[in-house]
Amino acid sequence: MENNKSYFGGISDAVKSLLTGLRVTMSEYFTKKVTEQYPENRKTEHIAERHRGLLVMPHDAEGNNKCVACKLCEIACPNGTIKVIPEMVETADGKKKRILKDYVYDLGDCMFCQLCVNACPHDAIKFVKDFENSVFDRTKLVQHLNIYKPYVEPEAPEATKVEAVEETKVEKKEEDK
Repeated sequence: MENNKSYFGGISDAVKSLLTGLRVTMSEYFTKKVTEQYPENRKTEHIAERHRGLLVMPHDAEGNNKCVACKLCEIACPNGTIKVIPEMVETADGKKKRILKDYVYDLGDCMFCQLCVNACPHDAIKFVKDFENSVFDRTKLVQHLNIYKPYVEPEAPEATKVEAVEETKVEKKEEDK
């Protein structure tokens, strides 16, 4: 008799558990979807303010940057992603000064922790929201940030392929009328 109670008690517990799972599943089924389709959503995509996509070294209009080759960013980087190559030059008054010769950044090794940006006392580097960094050759991920290339925010394309197909369908229907 006691075995029957434990047997049927187990069945009732299993049914309760099953119904709880089904209730959660059905409530999720009817909630609003948050998944966005990429690249179709380029015009409306929302990138979070704290997103870290690509490390850049801002330059002024003349192509100068703020880096003084102090190597604090290189020391702060846990992966060794950054290599600062300084050069000693003699100024007009005879003093030696360290200047930046090359700033090598390996995007493929970066874990986007922002420790380098936080360590820089001169705000010479920063992360921007650009996230389309896929390449077929890993050597293209090694960048020389001290070389002046004006950074341009990526723009959304005029019309994606899906929208273009839909537009041609609408145009054909209008022509048929």
